Amino acid sequence: MPLEVESKLLIVDDLPENLLALEALIRAPAQPVFQATSAEQALDLLLENEFALAILDVQMPGMNGFELAEMMRSTERTRHIPIIFVSAAGREMNYAFKGYESGAVDFLHKPLDAHAVVSKVNVFVDLHRHRKALRYEMEALAELHRQQETLVEQLKTTQRELERAVRMRDDFMSMVSHELRTPLNTLYLETQVRKLHLSKSNFSPFAADKLPAMIERDQRQIQNMVRLIDDMLDVTRMRSGALSIQPKLFDLSLLAQRVVESLAQQAEAVGAEFRLAAPAPVHGIWDEFRIEQVITNLLTNALRYGGPHAIDITVSGGAKGALLSVRDQGIGVAPEDQARIFEQFERTADSRKHAAGLGLGLYITRQIVRLHGGDIHLESAPGQGALFTVELPLQAPAATPE
Repeated sequence: MPLEVESKLLIVDDLPENLLALEALIRAPAQPVFQATSAEQALDLLLENEFALAILDVQMPGMNGFELAEMMRSTERTRHIPIIFVSAAGREMNYAFKGYESGAVDFLHKPLDAHAVVSKVNVFVDLHRHRKALRYEMEALAELHRQQETLVEQLKTTQRELERAVRMRDDFMSMVSHELRTPLNTLYLETQVRKLHLSKSNFSPFAADKLPAMIERDQRQIQNMVRLIDDMLDVTRMRSGALSIQPKLFDLSLLAQRVVESLAQQAEAVGAEFRLAAPAPVHGIWDEFRIEQVITNLLTNALRYGGPHAIDITVSGGAKGALLSVRDQGIGVAPEDQARIFEQFERTADSRKHAAGLGLGLYITRQIVRLHGGDIHLESAPGQGALFTVELPLQAPAATPE
């Protein structure tokens, strides 16, 4: 308890027998007594300890008790220590007046009244303990206040995160419904037009030379829906920590070539051109399906925002790992948005104007790369295109079970 704290007492007298007698009189539990036979020795003790009370003999060789008291009052550390003067001189010396003038709280004459000494010491010890208790309570209140302020800030942060999560959920549902509705509406309109032709016995749109284009349109819309659903499933797995990788040996350069070929028609449709620089095989142990997903996401992202310009893809390898880079010549990304676009459902204002999407592609890409022990970096500026660089170690972490 605060009132049971240790209260140290300092007694100063040049006569050892006086010190022994006084210490025997005032010693008590949790009340250690420190002795000094000179003012200089007392100053050393005052620098090392916090005292509840100092009892000073007035008449000492060298620095006397009054001079010691003046030095104590001039220092912040010892200014508030109560001082009781003790003197064997007669009352006619007017020492009491000088003692009070020096800042003493009391003045005792020798021979000492044992009962009076003990009573006075107990008063100042109690005052010291109450003062310490008050200090503890003030410190405890201050700490409690700091904790409350921290808790309030944490609650505010949590509230902001919850509000953001609600907005993200609402935006997500809105985007999902919009993105899924687009291919569904296209398929629905296609079927309505076909039903109209059939109702009028008009079979020319179903001629053999037109069927491949019709099927390709349907497949494209179905693939769009499958891609959106896959993205949502991947994000769900990532949040739960269930997305795993199954590494095996394959050639990254060959995989990049296959992805470029599979997206060639999409590039042609927007007037873009893929330029792949993969002069040598780059073998590594990665999850081929997931790395294909990374390359596809980066290339489709470049097609969306790169415009009718060339898109450069580079694959290279070394002793420490593999590098895959994709550079477009599109709208670019402002510095303040470059970290944000790798978060889920995050898109820049400019990107929303150029293409639809859920804002999941780059988030999924970064998560897959990091699952492989790698990282992805972006260099870009508004209107100057974007360069995405993927770094992969030559061997991904061990496979984890689905």
